[in-house]
Amino acid sequence: MRIIAGTARGRRIFSVSKNLPVKPISDRIKQSVFDILRPRTMGAMWLDLFAGTGNVSLEALSRGAARVVSVDREPACIKNIHRNLKHLGFEDRARVIRGDVLKPLDYLLSYSDNEGYDIIFMGPPYRDQNNKMLAFSEPALKNVADARLLAPTGVIVLQTHKTEEFAVPEGLELYRVEKYGDTLVHFLRYKAA
Repeated sequence: MRIIAGTARGRRIFSVSKNLPVKPISDRIKQSVFDILRPRTMGAMWLDLFAGTGNVSLEALSRGAARVVSVDREPACIKNIHRNLKHLGFEDRARVIRGDVLKPLDYLLSYSDNEGYDIIFMGPPYRDQNNKMLAFSEPALKNVADARLLAPTGVIVLQTHKTEEFAVPEGLELYRVEKYGDTLVHFLRYKAA
């Protein structure tokens, strides 16, 4: 894995054990998502849920995000994100939290100075350790909406397997979907008043 663009362009980042159910975002999808988000990334407040290796968090910081909060429940992932932040010199602009995205997320609002996040990236795992398909997107999205974590003009980016379905929480709208092989990337925002 490597950083694609920005101040840390080309630098390698550490991964986690292949025994963990963590599938880092591919460079192709990461490049496309960041191209779409380019006008929004500089100076943005990011929230990376199901952060895994921290790949998306680190790319956002390299591309000029003001601050990033990375959340994962796996201790090995938390340790790895800290290692990568130190390796790239981004520790001062990041917060790493061990937490379960499938539980209430109200506590995360305070890390955005109670303003909400400009960009919320969610890359839940597609499968568990036993290769069983999962469906984390809908409950996680509901938790984000219930906690009002998105800034008024913010965007939620949700990466799912093409077969996973989810309901869009009330007050949000799906305005764009991109397909990459068996992966779909959904872009959501608040509905216009």
